[in-house]
Parts: sequence; C-alpha cells; structure tokens
Amino acid sequence: MLHWSGTRVPYSLHRHDARQLWGPGRLGIKNKRHVAELSSQSRAVRLEDIGAQLEVRRHPSARRLTLRVSRTRRAVIVTLPLQCDLDEAGTFLNRHIDWVRARLDSLPNHIPFEDEVAMPLRGEAHRIAFTGAARTRIISVERDARSHPTILVPGPKDLAAARLTRWLFDQAKSDLEKSVAEHAARLSLKAKRITIRDQTSRWGSCSTTGSLSFSWRLILAPSFVLDYVAAHEVAHLAEMNHGPRFWALVKKIRPEFEAAKQWLQVRGPDLHRYGPDHGRNH
Repeated sequence: MLHWSGTRVPYSLHRHDARQLWGPGRLGIKNKRHVAELSSQSRAVRLEDIGAQLEVRRHPSARRLTLRVSRTRRAVIVTLPLQCDLDEAGTFLNRHIDWVRARLDSLPNHIPFEDEVAMPLRGEAHRIAFTGAARTRIISVERDARSHPTILVPGPKDLAAARLTRWLFDQAKSDLEKSVAEHAARLSLKAKRITIRDQTSRWGSCSTTGSLSFSWRLILAPSFVLDYVAAHEVAHLAEMNHGPRFWALVKKIRPEFEAAKQWLQVRGPDLHRYGPDHGRNH
C-alpha cells in the first residue's frame, strides 16, 4: 500500500476540554460506517463561508480532541474520544476557527475540468478544449509545435467534464495495466485484478487476494512516477509489508525508484487540485 505523505496538512491542534455549545445547523458525524446528522441551537461556525466540508469522527483510541485539515479534500476533520460530546467539539472548533482559516488559505485552489483550463497529462502541460463537436465522441490529443498539446473533448459541453474524467480513468488503467504486467513478469507474479479509483489517501494498494488498486490521478504525473507506483504494488504481491525484502524487490524491478518516490512526496499533493467540479468550493 502506497500512501501519499500529504493527506492532511502537517498541523494538528489538541485540547482536553471545551465547554461552549455548537452552533445551529447540521453536522455530519462519521462513526464506523454510519453517518448521523445532528443539530443544535447556538452560534454556528459557518464553514461554508470559508469553503470547506466538516467531518466529525469518533474514534475508540482517541484520548483528546484533534483538529486537522485534509489537503486532498479541503475538509476540516475533528476527531473525538468516544466519551466526548458534540458541545465540546463545537467549542473546540469555534476556538480555533482562525487557525482553520489560515490552514485552508495555505492550500492551492481546486482546478476544475473546464474549457481552456490547463492541466497535466503524463507530466506534460495540456490545454482542455470542450469543442462541442457532435460528429464524434472520441477524445483526442492535438499537438502543435507552437503551443502546449490540447485535449479535445467533443460532445455536449455540459457533459464534457464527466467525459474527460472517464477518459482519464481509461488512460490511467491502460498505462498501469502495461506497467503492472511488465513488473509482475519480472518477478514471476500475476495480479488478480487492477482497479482504478478516485482515492485521496493513497496512490495504490494491494489486497491479500492479489487485487491492485490505483488512483486515477497517477495519469497526471510523469510516466516514471506512475511506473514506480505500479512496481511498488507489484512488489506487495510477494511482500505485504515495507521491510528490507520488499524494498529489494522494488529496486530489482525499478532500480531508480527514489526519484519517483521523492516526486510523489514533493509534488504529488498538487495532483489532487485537478478534477471535475462536484459543487466543490474553490
């Protein structure tokens, strides 16, 4: 499993007690697989005014309140001990709302898939063009020596962002299937299944059954980075850990993996800026 190191901004606040009330409005509580909505009758923290989602999670091992900001989802995450009530969580967030604003302001803006917007593809800058062409539904890349390549997205413009997203998923799967097959053959291994997902906490993962899962955003990165993630997960087919034998396998099939690993650590978080605009604030 390959996590990316910037899932949340590397700042965290902690406090053991808080006594004021939450504000009016609705609050989503994530508790295991269930989501509950609660309301209260006092002053609100208007997160919609600062462009963020709010998640409150109860965790059995949490000993104190923690507050974090997710860089990939632009979400404010409050984690509570099981015995902590929502009034305490509300006070905690209200007390640190300026800190939250500062962290959110430090994040790069979301870049939605829109006409004339620039985006990376296999590490190279491309321009998006929603052509509106009705004669074809096939997305293509047009290259011009005088400018950046252009991704031509035909069809109705209101559906173009979704069509482009599906195309990028397909491009990612095609590239990853090729890389996985090559690396697996070198180790005499075989992946059971390859799945492309819209995941924000990891670049790739390997299940105990031999199924590999990858983030579609790897197609935005340079090809050597995508290839490294494929090699990383293929190595997990033999070693479900990150011990010396695992890294020896990675080095065997991708000797210069350190450059790709560093690229992901430094520049990987920015790939989460790009994507369809599902009503997200940016």
